[in-house]
Amino acid sequence: MDYAKSLERLRIIMDELRQKCPWDKKQTIHSLQPQTLEEVYELSETIVNEDWKGLKEELGDLLLHIVFYSKIGAEQGQFTLDDVIEGVCNKLVNRHPHIYSTVTVEDETAVKQNWEKIKQAEGKKSVLSGVPNAMPALVKALRLQEKTKQVGFEWDNTAQVKLKVDEEIQELYEAVEAGSQPEIEEEMGDVLFALINYARFIKVDPERALERTNKKFIRRFQQIEAMAAADGKSLHDMTLAEMDELWNKVKLTEKQS
Repeated sequence: MDYAKSLERLRIIMDELRQKCPWDKKQTIHSLQPQTLEEVYELSETIVNEDWKGLKEELGDLLLHIVFYSKIGAEQGQFTLDDVIEGVCNKLVNRHPHIYSTVTVEDETAVKQNWEKIKQAEGKKSVLSGVPNAMPALVKALRLQEKTKQVGFEWDNTAQVKLKVDEEIQELYEAVEAGSQPEIEEEMGDVLFALINYARFIKVDPERALERTNKKFIRRFQQIEAMAAADGKSLHDMTLAEMDELWNKVKLTEKQS
């Protein structure tokens, strides 16, 4: 298959839709934004589920959005799809001097550190400038920690991070006892930030770990709903103790399977 022709076909289709389709003609970068975010989340779900067929489809949808934005950019006299592609090619070459120049690096950590140095040389005012403000808080916290690590702002070992988690949890308990809601919220944020940092140190993706727990909770709760219905009961009419008994049965069944 000639993939260059496939990309050109997509560009031609985009041109036709922009000219002839009432919906496509009305779209702007602002109207597309929420749909793009939705596509990214759908893409993320296929990755979590290792759904390769779905991943291919969602990547296509995201590519469509890139072509759509580029079409609008061209109409506004700002940039074209070729400009977008050339720009990322130049960025990759410039930020990989260990591949395309004479720079030598020892490992992945050195590559990341060099990457940040190059970004600073390109005019970035802060090592944190590449972290979007609109990014979800959990993922943003992880990216902030990864970014500052590249300039040496990092704990030496996991034990230190664990002590920090314990310290923040204790401060949260003290804030709860004091009863100041703003302080409680601040300390809870510190606990979550510290836990994300601890997850990073023990090589756990906190977003993926939390999503696995979300899926597990959904699965187990729906099973206790089904078990209650099989007995002719509704969860609304059951006590917490009765529901907890069903929950424990579901957990036991999962462990035995």
